[in-house]
Amino acid sequence: MTSSPAAVAAVPAPHGSTGHAVLAGVVCGLVGFTSSFAVVLTGLHAVGATAEQAASGLLVLCVTMGLGCVLFSWRLRMPVTMAWSTPGAALLVAAAVPNGGFASAVGAFVVCGALLALCGLIRPLERLVESIPVPLASAMLAGVLLTLCVAPFRAVVASPAAIAPVMVVWLLLVAFARRWAVIGALVAAVVVMAVTGVFGTLDVGQLSPAVTFVAPRWDVTSMVAIGLPLFIVTMTSQNIPGIAVLGSFGYRLGMRAPLLYTGGASVVGALGGGHAINLAAISAALAAGPEAHPDRNRRWIAGVSCGVTYLAFGPLAGIVTAAARSAPAGLIETIAGLALLGTFAASAAAALADPASREAGAVTLVVAASGVTIAGVGAAFWGLVAGVIVLAALAVERRRRRPPQPTT
Repeated sequence: MTSSPAAVAAVPAPHGSTGHAVLAGVVCGLVGFTSSFAVVLTGLHAVGATAEQAASGLLVLCVTMGLGCVLFSWRLRMPVTMAWSTPGAALLVAAAVPNGGFASAVGAFVVCGALLALCGLIRPLERLVESIPVPLASAMLAGVLLTLCVAPFRAVVASPAAIAPVMVVWLLLVAFARRWAVIGALVAAVVVMAVTGVFGTLDVGQLSPAVTFVAPRWDVTSMVAIGLPLFIVTMTSQNIPGIAVLGSFGYRLGMRAPLLYTGGASVVGALGGGHAINLAAISAALAAGPEAHPDRNRRWIAGVSCGVTYLAFGPLAGIVTAAARSAPAGLIETIAGLALLGTFAASAAAALADPASREAGAVTLVVAASGVTIAGVGAAFWGLVAGVIVLAALAVERRRRRPPQPTT
């Protein structure tokens, strides 16, 4: 999962104890879940999932990424943390219900998982993904996130009594305790739901989540519109940066094993409604950094405790989904949008940083944000296509302006 920088909570300074490593992992899992579960639920609903299917998807995502954290950290003695694809979930929000409903979306999820696994098996495919220009991949993500990030500001106009308290708490924490801003906004949203009587309307008998099998439907349009962009943003915004974060702390984790696991688990999890899991990126620093433990050989404990935390959240999927469904209009979208503002800012900055590709990045961003659908394929894919075309045109223009080489 890509948590926004504002969502990464501080961990108390370590004193060399195992307890601090456990606490670091708990905080990593807590931040990972609370800062973006709203994005996941919103995305699954956007592509046609029922409340039961969304709760099932949240459950299988928690289980698969929790098991991945525990197994890899324990076996490799590294703080390997995994997460759901938050950029991928944001991409789903910008998509439409495909032909064939949620079953077609599940088919696209399976394709995404299979491509992730193939990247672990086929090195040239991994290199092909790595060759996608960073500005264009970042611009596509920024365009997708823009739709979510404007939601809080639309919602506060439509429902100021419910949304304004959440935004005020978020703003105050940005000023005085930035790292807790998103979690504080979530707490404020819970208070709003309590005041409006949401929790009194929940049917306690239906709050226990269960895995709901969804038979995939193989729709080519959905595979191109959902599966391919989901694969691209998961690889470029999660797996590749996740490896880099671990490497920055001295851990050398090859791509093969984690891609095989996350890809295979995504295929299996898709049948229960989950979209994709991957290596954690920004939030990975909570478990891999010195704050977890001064001895880097003991930080794997934080990876294990992060996984256990995710597994503990799994049984709460039904409660979370039911509360989100009954929340005041715009409240869940507000939490999702606030959580992704930092990620949007970073993606937009990366998209427009290089003057040589700035126009191509801008075109990719605006097309991805436009919501256009051509031949049933959504804006994220066409944004990337448009960006590649503009990038090629800019390359031709630069060659034409290059002074001719003198002949001898």
